[in-house]
This record gives sequence, structure tokens and C-alpha cells, in this order.
Amino acid sequence: MALITFSGFPSSGKTRRTDQLRAYLEQKLQEDHEETKGWKVSVLSDEGLNIPRSSYDESRLEKPARSALLSAIVRDLSKNTILIVDSLNYIKGFRYQMYCAAREVGVRVATVFVVATPDLCREWNQKKENRYSDATFDNLIQRYEEPNSMVRWDAPLFTVPWTDETVPGEDVWRAITLGDKRPANQAVASIIKPPSDALQVLDQTTASVVGAIMSAQSTLGGSGGTVSLNGNGPLPNITLPSRHVSLPELSRHKRQFVAARKKAVTQGLAGNKGEMDWDAESVAEKFVEYLEENLAP
Repeated sequence: MALITFSGFPSSGKTRRTDQLRAYLEQKLQEDHEETKGWKVSVLSDEGLNIPRSSYDESRLEKPARSALLSAIVRDLSKNTILIVDSLNYIKGFRYQMYCAAREVGVRVATVFVVATPDLCREWNQKKENRYSDATFDNLIQRYEEPNSMVRWDAPLFTVPWTDETVPGEDVWRAITLGDKRPANQAVASIIKPPSDALQVLDQTTASVVGAIMSAQSTLGGSGGTVSLNGNGPLPNITLPSRHVSLPELSRHKRQFVAARKKAVTQGLAGNKGEMDWDAESVAEKFVEYLEENLAP
């Protein structure tokens, strides 16, 4: 039915806003609407999945935590469920993965951006028994990638500042009941061909990412962590291991990534499971995700 993604700084009040929205949506479902009969509201959260705050202390711990969350999302998405994801969701590449999962099922999406100042979030975090460590809190604030209403995976976007008493429930309700659905188009995937320049975009974009990583490492000294990439066009941030990643290693991963996607191009397929986008921005997002998953610590 719908996927509603919450995003915001750590300890910004996402769970409180989730509770507000869930209560509103459950009330709406109790109204006598034939088209919503049998629908339900479900919430997935770090706490509910037993993902501890310490999972965000290190990249090697965070990756399996994100995988567990994504697996639960894929499992719970359905045509009669309003699924709310109450988590940090601070990486735009991960929000894109969630969007693709929703598109496969053919449900509507919406993003709720819970806004509070870093100082307020730090104050609220200190008051919690189950809180983020100071170092992890600061790191998450620094790495946070704010939702953008101009990109399809964050739209429609609803911003809720800490000064608002409640969430825009009616606006969200209209978005998830009347908004556009973006299905994966599996049925026509075999007859939709990639653009003629797909291979060129694939090679050039992955090469640009590799070059940007090498340049960033040269500037930062190979200390790892989340770095901004500058290349020919907009590139996503990437979280690198705490070591220098060599050019041969990056080139090997580039070859593997490109080879897997060239097969789809040469067979004339547009791909599946949300991989139907061949523009440079989408290729860069996918390649960065691939590197983050496959680069050794």
C-alpha cells in the first residue's frame, strides 16, 4: 500500500513523530472507506529489530544492521500495509534502495524529514538511557545526507520541525492514497531497451568515481570514513575503510561491477529489481553502494 520513510538526525524525535503519524493513520483506517478496508499500519524500527545504538559505532557493524533493516522492509511491504520505517535512514543510497523495494511491490512512497538542531538533538540524546556515544553522535551528524524533494526516492517529502506540535497527517494520507505509484514494470522489462549510450555512461561514471576516490584519499591521507567525492557531475558520498584503498583494488571492483551490468545491456534488457536506471547519477549511486559492501575493512 505504502512505504513511509522517516529520516533525521540521531535523537531528533523520529520515534515520537512516528507514533503521532501511526495514530493518525490508524484513525483514518477506522473510517468507513471501501478502498481502505483491510489495510493496516505497521512500524519497523531499530529497537523493534534489536539493532543496538552501538551498531552505528563502526562501519563493519552498521552494514549488517542496514541489511537486516532492508530485509525486514522487503518482507513486510505489501499492497494492504502502510509500512513506516522509524530509523536514521541518513544515507541517500540506502533510501534509494528502500524506494526500489517499494517500486517492485508497486506501492506508493513518502518521506518524513524530522528536523531539529544538532544542539537540541545532542541534549535529547544525553537524557536517554539508551543513547548514542558522543563520538558516534557527532559522526552521524557529520555524515547525514539530508532528504531532497527534487529526487524521486525522497519525494513526496514532508518536513516536520521540532517546533511543530504534530505531523502533517492529512497531507501524508493524501500522498499515500492518491499519489502516483512507480512500479518496477517487471512485465515490460524484457521489451524496454537501455539507452544507446548505456555502456559509455557505465564506463565513464565508474571511472569518475574511482578517480574521485583516489583524489579524495590523496587529499585526506587515506584515513577512511565518509568522504565527499568530486568528479564530472554530482557524485554521492562514500564511506571508506580505515586504510588506503589502492588503485588496483578499486579497478578490480570496477571491472566486476561493470561486467555484471554490461550483461544486461548486451542482452537488451533494462534490468530488474529496481535497476532500470542507466543515468550517470543512478550508476554512481549503485557503484558506491557496491564498493561500500565489498571493500575489505
